[in-house]
Amino acid sequence: MIQFISHYTERYSYLDSIRLALRGGCRWVQLRMKEASYDEIKSVAIEAQQLCHDAGATFIIDDHVELVKELHADGVHLGMKDMPIADARRLLGLDFIIGGTANTIDDVRLHYTAGASYIGCGPFRFTTTKKGLAPVLGLEGYHDIMQAMTAEGIRLPVVAIGGITAEDIPDIIRTGIDGVAVSGTVLRASDPVAEMQRLIAFTEEKF
Repeated sequence: MIQFISHYTERYSYLDSIRLALRGGCRWVQLRMKEASYDEIKSVAIEAQQLCHDAGATFIIDDHVELVKELHADGVHLGMKDMPIADARRLLGLDFIIGGTANTIDDVRLHYTAGASYIGCGPFRFTTTKKGLAPVLGLEGYHDIMQAMTAEGIRLPVVAIGGITAEDIPDIIRTGIDGVAVSGTVLRASDPVAEMQRLIAFTEEKF
């Protein structure tokens, strides 16, 4: 599975980035607009949701649980400093996807107990698309977390995130990770649509 996280660059708007990802075949999009106001996010989210709906893609909104409920988006992704997953689950019920960011096995345990649908685990390496970065995990970090989850019987999809390129995917998948999330590696490419297609091909080959 490839997840795309929207990002604003000098070349592309948030909606541009989502259009490119969808054209490249991505079918899971997260709208992340950390510096924007609620009204700005809502305006973009309405358009982004329609783009995803038309493409048959899952649409996730970062952080804003109330907006997810209002727009009936597919779900929300919550960072460690966002609303606790247990509170979000109480507000949204069982019909919405709730993802949680994790950097350690303790984070994973917490999210699993709270009712998370999946884990966004990272960062794999240093990335400029996210501020306040947690300690870099690398392949060894992913391997250790996946081993601990298996040992404890924790069954949740885990998606790697943080500076991942197509060439990293085979080794990441070998750790037991279920999917990868990308942003900058797509938007920095000379042809973002082709780069997304290349990333998807790597995951389909190795999964």
